[in-house]
Amino acid sequence: MKTLVMLLLTLGFCLPALSAEAKNHSGTVTMEFDLSAQPAGEETRLWIPYPVSDPDQEISAVQWSGDYAEAAIYAERRFGVPMLYARWPKEATSRKLTLRFQAQRQEVRHPALPTKEAAWDKADYKQYLEATSFGPVDGDVKKLADQITKGKKGVLAKARAIYEWVCSNMHRDPNTRGCGLGDVPSLLNSLGGKCADIHSVYVALARAAGVPAREVFGLRLGKKDGDDITGAHHCWAEFFLPGYGWVPVDPGDVRKGMLTEQLTLESPRSAELRSYFWGGLDPYRIKLSTGRDLTLTPPQTGAPVNYLMYPFAQVGDKTLDWLDPAGFKYSIRFNQP
Repeated sequence: MKTLVMLLLTLGFCLPALSAEAKNHSGTVTMEFDLSAQPAGEETRLWIPYPVSDPDQEISAVQWSGDYAEAAIYAERRFGVPMLYARWPKEATSRKLTLRFQAQRQEVRHPALPTKEAAWDKADYKQYLEATSFGPVDGDVKKLADQITKGKKGVLAKARAIYEWVCSNMHRDPNTRGCGLGDVPSLLNSLGGKCADIHSVYVALARAAGVPAREVFGLRLGKKDGDDITGAHHCWAEFFLPGYGWVPVDPGDVRKGMLTEQLTLESPRSAELRSYFWGGLDPYRIKLSTGRDLTLTPPQTGAPVNYLMYPFAQVGDKTLDWLDPAGFKYSIRFNQP
């Protein structure tokens, strides 16, 4: 256990001190891709999640270069997920691309959420109440959601009850590959996974309880100049509070903190983490996308993409393993002036 804790801390996964003062964090992210070692004689296509500015982050100085035949920015039609697409013809022997951008992220805090719920129409948030391939909202999921939210009235009370249940009952499984698939029926049996797993359970339960919710897929920023953040992808969740807006929650980082700091549920530090990540996010992350079961633009070959957090590539009809950066091959680096 001590070895695992030291490894996580070395990689920059220590959690914030949770001070009351808002923070900002900024730097340059460089993503490098080299698919030259993939089999020749097939068209190669690459889709990269493309970050954009929003009220919590500023993305600027975006540039890309490479030896592709074409490259352009597109958006997925249903959720508007932005992506950088590049294509190399089948005769290409070198297939390289570099994407670089500056990111400034601010800490997110929602310390006082309104308890009075504004009028709203569920039809306006239909896509955030629906099932996904890995996240049903009926059957056992609905039964559990009803049990957790029994006696709770309104979106805020139900969202909080589900958050507390996830924090108390799920755990971080460091043996999970990548951030996890988010296969909710399996997760309700094991109750263990990583961030995409934990937040897929939160979203499915919230939707089953009538609370609009979504996963947010992103990337942790480095803490110091030159940090390798190739394996630093991270997922959190948001629920929609009528009359207020989207509110972030990160029970995954609550459980990560409990694992790395070897905390019990009764520890005051655990309570501190639970309080902070209910409506709060540290500034050491950027948002890349939302949405599940995606048809990319231009369309990929085969089944819908579970989520677009990692780069996605196809050589001919074969989809590369995005959880194998060395074989794929790609790297992501963080720099500060």
